[in-house]
Amino acid sequence: MADLDTGHVFLTTLAPIKTGTPLDPDSTSYDQRVRIALAELPTARQSPATERAKYNSPFARNLRNHFVRMFVIDDVIYNGRIGENALKETIQKTNTIIPQPVDRLNCSYLVFNADIDAITKDGDPLPTDLSPKQQKAVRRAYALEIWDSMEEEIVEIYRNCVGFDGISTGDGFADYLEKCHVETTMPFHDYYMKLPDFHTLPTKPLLAVVAIPALVGVLALVLWLVGVGSVMGMATFWTSIIALVLAFIAAKLAIGYTMRNGAKPLAPAEFDDLPSVLKSIYIQQKFADFVVEHQGASDADLHAAFGAFMAEHRPDDRTGPMQKPGVISSSRPDNIINA
Repeated sequence: MADLDTGHVFLTTLAPIKTGTPLDPDSTSYDQRVRIALAELPTARQSPATERAKYNSPFARNLRNHFVRMFVIDDVIYNGRIGENALKETIQKTNTIIPQPVDRLNCSYLVFNADIDAITKDGDPLPTDLSPKQQKAVRRAYALEIWDSMEEEIVEIYRNCVGFDGISTGDGFADYLEKCHVETTMPFHDYYMKLPDFHTLPTKPLLAVVAIPALVGVLALVLWLVGVGSVMGMATFWTSIIALVLAFIAAKLAIGYTMRNGAKPLAPAEFDDLPSVLKSIYIQQKFADFVVEHQGASDADLHAAFGAFMAEHRPDDRTGPMQKPGVISSSRPDNIINA
């Protein structure tokens, strides 16, 4: 499964960190400067301990980030020997005492993971599928968005990475991030209120396409071997060969079709985009307050109050009012986006 799934792009980039120490007299290694810059990034106001922090996460300055994580990786984890068939290794007399090659990184890498809406413009609907070119356009639009909203922080972090020198524009950063892009092979999505219609296989037709020529081929071969087909001579033999070749080709095509079907992205849910998520969090809190405040109200008063609630909070309007990204509660007026 590639980067795109459920209407989101699951972005992964790895930027190599420079080795050695900068010429600045008061600096440590490039690796340490990256770690310091990451440590100084404010966290989102999404816990009681950080709810009233002076600064919010810079990634909360746009309406596309669902989740973001940045960290340094020094090396890959060794997971042990690559498993092989024990019988095959015994026949080949493989000496398991001799170590296999072990993958190592030649330097530390800055890893950037982001789960973002697969859009190029705020307010666009989430797509069901995108071509590789369209996915690249989404990644580029996102890079431009975060450059415009947090250029200072981006430069402070990435100036320690190989190849970033001289980059001073959003286009340059988008090009750089694209060079660092690697495919995400296992995205995680948790917004479904009900499961989508999964991509199913036409199992019976696929089996028939493979089984029918295979059975014909095997039957013709058996008839030829036992001499029943001797009247037809070599015709029976060639019938079996042609049928078995067709069965082999059909099997390969069926496997390819199955793999492509499995790689198709799942469709987005109805309210998967970030504005809808923020709106739902906002409405949930405001409605809970409404229920508490109107306990014991008369039918007429409750009806009038609910009408006023709907007019004020506009549940069907994804543009606002809604909770800001990166905060835990809509209770504070400055945590609300009004439109």
